[in-house]
Amino acid sequence: MFSVLIKALDFAIPILIMIFVGLFGTGVLIELGVMQKFSRFLSPLFKYTNLPDTCASAFVVAMGSTVAANTMVLNFRDSGCINDRETMLCAMLNSTPAYVREILTYQIPIVIPALGPIVGGFYVMVFILTAIVKASVVIILSKIFLKKNKCKLDDSVADKKPSIKEAIKKSLKRNRRIFTKIAVIYLSMTTLVFYLREQGAFEIFSVLPLADLFGIPPESIVPLTSYIASPILGMSLLGPMISNNGISNIQAMIVLMLGSMFMIPILAIRTILPRYISIFGPRIGVRIVTLSTGITMLVRFSVLIVLLSLT
Repeated sequence: MFSVLIKALDFAIPILIMIFVGLFGTGVLIELGVMQKFSRFLSPLFKYTNLPDTCASAFVVAMGSTVAANTMVLNFRDSGCINDRETMLCAMLNSTPAYVREILTYQIPIVIPALGPIVGGFYVMVFILTAIVKASVVIILSKIFLKKNKCKLDDSVADKKPSIKEAIKKSLKRNRRIFTKIAVIYLSMTTLVFYLREQGAFEIFSVLPLADLFGIPPESIVPLTSYIASPILGMSLLGPMISNNGISNIQAMIVLMLGSMFMIPILAIRTILPRYISIFGPRIGVRIVTLSTGITMLVRFSVLIVLLSLT
């Protein structure tokens, strides 16, 4: 159990540092009036939704850090500026800039070279499609379930023009209790997930019987199962099979969609769920992750059905 705790701490501490920087950093920017200016800049883009303007400033922060943006949304909710539904949709929208970052830092430099331009390009397009669908769902749901919220960041903050030292003190005072709560919950959830993994709880997601069902070559079972544990490992094993014509491009795409459909819920439970629960609490955190994961899997399943119709 001690070794599990050490692994959990090793994994969680860098994330908690990011949360600390994001929570207190955005708090300082709010105190200095910087975020109010960003909110005004993006407000026209949000006129097509029923999301409040405060989500616009959080969306700006999400371009650099999703964790920081979500802690900002948490502050909006705790101040009474937005309700639970608006919190969920703001957090969902905050996850979309991460797709742009990952395309530049992961998809283009790693995925395309590993899988080749055709299969790798296909995977990137599915990734982009997922982001578009997710953003579209948020816009549609905001129109259906929300009324336009006029709540904005306090403009009077910008007029006070506090010093940086004063802004840091106010941010620490406002967010200290929130960070403590986040840290305790996140460490607890991460330790639990690592313990369950040590006990083999995630091995129930065996895909061996499904490989034959979907008509892919027996040799593709290894990269398929490897992909679930590590997408990079799975792709590195699948790449040579594609280049040697051991598997067709369509079959390789099917392997990727199958692997990702099993990998995504495991990733959500193991990594994403503890993070969102630690920030938003179990009720809202579980709803956000469930909806986001469901949309991602629905896109992958739809693409899989199209691929199977082509074989």
